[in-house]
Amino acid sequence: MKYRLYTAFLGLAVLVPSVSLFAHHAPSAIFDMKKVVTITGTMTKVEWVNPHIQMYMDVKESDGTVSNWKLESQPPRWFTKVGVGRADFAAAVGKSISVDIVAALDGSKYGYLHTITFADGTKFSLNDSETKDKINP
Repeated sequence: MKYRLYTAFLGLAVLVPSVSLFAHHAPSAIFDMKKVVTITGTMTKVEWVNPHIQMYMDVKESDGTVSNWKLESQPPRWFTKVGVGRADFAAAVGKSISVDIVAALDGSKYGYLHTITFADGTKFSLNDSETKDKINP
């Protein structure tokens, strides 16, 4: 009886943490991976959090109105591995940036970041495995 209880507890201990793995989504579940859009605007906020950093930007539309975009990106650890830190994004808040994103399937002002160009001209692509070597200040 003692072994059955121990085995059941061990089984639960292994299964419970794995449940969260199923909650993660592929970008193609939310974003139209074939629809790349370039937008330019002012970065208003960055949330340097796991599992993906979130960026917000205001984009002036052709009719003069301002739309608020939310952009999802890689986790913070990915950025630090390629030499881009929280301070780089914090320095861009309030400044003009240009991004290439894949747009949300539902047509909302939501996108997944592919390329970002900061106001100082620094540019990098999240699709390039050699991004660290290609950052151009």
